[in-house]
Amino acid sequence: MEQFSRNWQTAGELLEKADASVAGSIDFGLRAVYVARPLDWPDLSQPSDRYRPDIDGLRAIAVMLVVGFHAFPEAMPGGFIGVDIFFVISGFLITGIIVRELDQRRFSLLAFYGRRIRRIFPALIAVLFATLVLGWLWMLPSAYAQLSADVFASAAFFSNIALLLQSGYFDIESGKKPLLHLWSLGIEEQFYLFWPLLLMLAARMRLNILAVAAVIGVASFALNVVLISPDPVATFYLPFTRAWELLAGAALACGWSRIGQTSVASNWRAAIGLLLVAAAAAVLNSRSAFPGWWAVLPVAGGALLLSAPAAWGCRHLLAGAGFVRIGLISYPLYLWHWPLLVFFGIIKFAPLTLLDRALIVGLSFALAWLTYRFIEIPFRFGRPSLPRIVSLCTGMVLVAAAGGVIVTGRGFDFRLPPEIREMTDVRRDTSKWRVHECLLDLSHETSFAASCVDPGRRPLVFVWGDSTAAALLPGLRKAQETNDFGIAQFTSSACVPALNTDVAGVPNCRAINDKILSIAHELQPDIVLLHSTWDRYLDGVAETVAALKMQTKARVIVLGSVPWWKRGLPNEVLRYFLLHHRLIPERSDRAAADSSGTRLREKLVPLGAEFISVWDTMCNADGCLARIGDTAHDLSASDQVHLTEKGSVFLIQSIIGKVLHGQSPRASNGSP
Repeated sequence: MEQFSRNWQTAGELLEKADASVAGSIDFGLRAVYVARPLDWPDLSQPSDRYRPDIDGLRAIAVMLVVGFHAFPEAMPGGFIGVDIFFVISGFLITGIIVRELDQRRFSLLAFYGRRIRRIFPALIAVLFATLVLGWLWMLPSAYAQLSADVFASAAFFSNIALLLQSGYFDIESGKKPLLHLWSLGIEEQFYLFWPLLLMLAARMRLNILAVAAVIGVASFALNVVLISPDPVATFYLPFTRAWELLAGAALACGWSRIGQTSVASNWRAAIGLLLVAAAAAVLNSRSAFPGWWAVLPVAGGALLLSAPAAWGCRHLLAGAGFVRIGLISYPLYLWHWPLLVFFGIIKFAPLTLLDRALIVGLSFALAWLTYRFIEIPFRFGRPSLPRIVSLCTGMVLVAAAGGVIVTGRGFDFRLPPEIREMTDVRRDTSKWRVHECLLDLSHETSFAASCVDPGRRPLVFVWGDSTAAALLPGLRKAQETNDFGIAQFTSSACVPALNTDVAGVPNCRAINDKILSIAHELQPDIVLLHSTWDRYLDGVAETVAALKMQTKARVIVLGSVPWWKRGLPNEVLRYFLLHHRLIPERSDRAAADSSGTRLREKLVPLGAEFISVWDTMCNADGCLARIGDTAHDLSASDQVHLTEKGSVFLIQSIIGKVLHGQSPRASNGSP
């Protein structure tokens, strides 16, 4: 303890000399502030025994990339790479600290995890508590229960695993998950759980730690490359496929003495590193196969910048007061910005404007500074004490317990009147959609079941499209009770029926559409019903229509887009109740107008397709059909675009005559 106090005092003196504006802002867990020269392992020596303000500057770059991506995705499409830079920084600093303490024979796991607790817990507890309060005020019971489950997972540091298990097309949209960004914290803490143990083992066995980091890092990178195509979601969230990014920083820390620190060499490394980071931010976007090979750009860029403290840019730009101050609050800024963006979107019940987002970013900076000044500093700095650590652990346990209680209490649905509670908690019943049989998740499935075709029944209606097409099945089955026809269902989540087209974010979509066309050629259906959320890829849809007309004798019917409820129909019910204290009317103007109808008609009808407008069927001048009765079962949609069973039955009953008995293409061209 006395040695720790002497180290702390020395660190404070060094920091005051480096920059009085950040005096006292020392963290043994995430910043290299005090470095003792190792006695036995010269190849593990660190760059300096002084505080490096350029590292805080690099943190500022990383967090601004992430905030920019979340707040202004059009302007910063590749900003998510900031997380990868954070990984490199953390691996570099943590490994250097552990190795030095191991070398001095004073490393303690308890002390290490105590520093981690003092660094991570204070701000995280505040943000998790705030999200629970905001969720109580503004979230539907089902969404609040999901948020509370995420709070529990975040408090236990397996948020990345929980998000992986939730992932799927029918999961809550990422834009509605206030704690989505905490997946990265889960990966870091899982890394810190095992990496110190491996370093201790390597030190005891006198292994070369640089070699250990390199071997494990190469294996992790190879796994990342192998899995990115077949399972991109798992590759994104799993610690095994992300560990190489932290180990890149670890390897840099271990091999520091072998890196030249001349001004020329440092300037070159810093320049190349900055170019790699800038290229990644400019070239990548949310549709990129990431991490995969692409992650090499930000990881290498971050490592090169870390390796060049003597570079002019690092000394004069990254180490500048502005970047350093942002770097100091980078952790609470990262924690606050995304929940604020999500909750303001929920509260506004409309897309956020550019001004809205700018104001939210400003609020995020303010809350980050307040958190740093009044929550982080009192807990992180000063003499460590057992009561302080115990209080933080107790607080985290209580937050996790609160999350568990809310999940058990079904999102505390007693907050709403019974009729509103039922209508805002509509469950999507996919049992009749034949999920995993005839509605495939292309991340895991590429083969349809034999049951997808009604054998021996004619005329045969061949349903081809995404999950909104699968949602037509309850209505089609109901129509079979009074009409003699068969159904063939070949649908894939988020996969538009567009030939020769790669649909962003949907692996195997092109291949599955080719397969469905070959099935249609083999079955020779009487009617092909194409349905999807028609917003993009219309050239590919035109190729589909042309191929069907050439390879089959079927009538090709294109069913227009269903009404798009801006925040999901259950959320619109809640919004209307909060504003007017009564049930939403039968028709509502909160559905977005169908902008694809005119383009579909003009592009596909000349190719021989028929077009039926869903908008004309379910909407009029008063708005779109929100409910068909007064109970929860009578809502027309369960989210933004998927019809409920009653909504499906209503739509199909309205159009089944046109589908089965036909009409001239001109007559079916309802204007959107």
